[in-house]
Amino acid sequence: MENTEKQNTPNQPNKFGTWLKTSITARMIVVGILIMVLLIPLTFVNILIEERAFRQQDVVREINSKWGNDVTIYGPVLKLPYKTYTETSTFNEKTKAYIKETKTHIKYAYIFPETLETDVDVKSKSLYLGNFESAVFTSKMKMNGRFNAIDLSTKDINGDDIMWNKATMLFRTTNLKGIKTEMLIDLDGDSYPFETNFYDNNSKSHLDELETNFINEELLRSEFEYSMNVTYDGSEQIKLIPVGKTTTMTMESNWSDPGFIGNYSPNDETRSITKDGFKADWKVLSINRPFSQIYLNKLPNLNQFGFGTKFVVLVDEYQKSERSAKYGFLVIGLTFLLFFLIQTLSKIHIHPFQYLMIGLALVMFYTLLVSMSEHSNFLKAYLIAGTSVVVLITLYSKSILKNIKFPLFIGLSLTALYAFIYVIIQLENYALLVGSVGLFVILAIVMFVSRKIDWNNG
Repeated sequence: MENTEKQNTPNQPNKFGTWLKTSITARMIVVGILIMVLLIPLTFVNILIEERAFRQQDVVREINSKWGNDVTIYGPVLKLPYKTYTETSTFNEKTKAYIKETKTHIKYAYIFPETLETDVDVKSKSLYLGNFESAVFTSKMKMNGRFNAIDLSTKDINGDDIMWNKATMLFRTTNLKGIKTEMLIDLDGDSYPFETNFYDNNSKSHLDELETNFINEELLRSEFEYSMNVTYDGSEQIKLIPVGKTTTMTMESNWSDPGFIGNYSPNDETRSITKDGFKADWKVLSINRPFSQIYLNKLPNLNQFGFGTKFVVLVDEYQKSERSAKYGFLVIGLTFLLFFLIQTLSKIHIHPFQYLMIGLALVMFYTLLVSMSEHSNFLKAYLIAGTSVVVLITLYSKSILKNIKFPLFIGLSLTALYAFIYVIIQLENYALLVGSVGLFVILAIVMFVSRKIDWNNG
């Protein structure tokens, strides 16, 4: 009899399911949870972008190591040995007297030139390995200037203690493997070859040192001129350290996207940048730099005072993809909000699984964007990925919402949102301003549309 009663008892309604369907609060909770869940795959997308960006850096380093690395020029510098003396007293037990002994020590003075004029002609191009690009160049440098007659009396060094016949010229630089010409320096008509010189290179310098044989000591008694030419195969950047009391540099290249780097900017009046290349001039006076013309005992590391040009590859697809992915939470949140408002106003039921499918489609936009941008430019990849996702969600919405009006509205809204984000990631100085104004407008629209919703109903 009990079994008969149980069989005749009508099924009790699923109160929780009914609450989910009818309660606005319940739908808001479910949508919020789904957004949090979708942050997990969105995080993996960001990790994927970082991994691909690191891969790009590795490939660029590989390209550069084969062609030639960045170029930094430090010199020429005159290296002049001199004698110093120390006197010691030793007590002699036999004579019961102190014996004075004078020891001679060899030290070095490093003297910078009075003028340094550098003319740099750079032929640049892009090299590719797979989908990755690096900017490389061949630079022809002409350097000339003069040294004043050597006078170390200001450093309390007697002229008789200077070893004039042991003077040499130094030249420090990066990228020895990229040098394509014999390294010579002309001093008043006499040529002196440079040879690689081992020295205690600290980790902050990264410069290799070249040194000549002993130069004609008669040169040092009066003012003399110097000149040298060097051709490099290099990549990324060229920098010059302003060792001249007056340092000038002129650089001309066919690269249309230069980035001027270092402590000193080129002359605005003579600088020109066109689609065919650029030309820039620098002038640095001794008063502009915090170091002197003569150093004793050790040549300082002056890398931080270098200036020059970085040959920029502007199309950094991974950086743009990363900036785009940062707005992933905003895109998912606003899209779900749009569906939530349509569901609430039209009384159409949308299952949490359908929200999840829409969210995954939005996440797939970023994987499509990254993969396509590796084989095409960013704009084309963005258009293809965006169009694919918008069409997919619009068609899927039609099956959910059972009419054409709401899906078209969703498609247009997503198109506007992706266009808005594309504009933001292209901006640098105004990205925050445009983003803030755009979000304010979106908030105003949401407030206007939701004003008729009875939030007290559930």
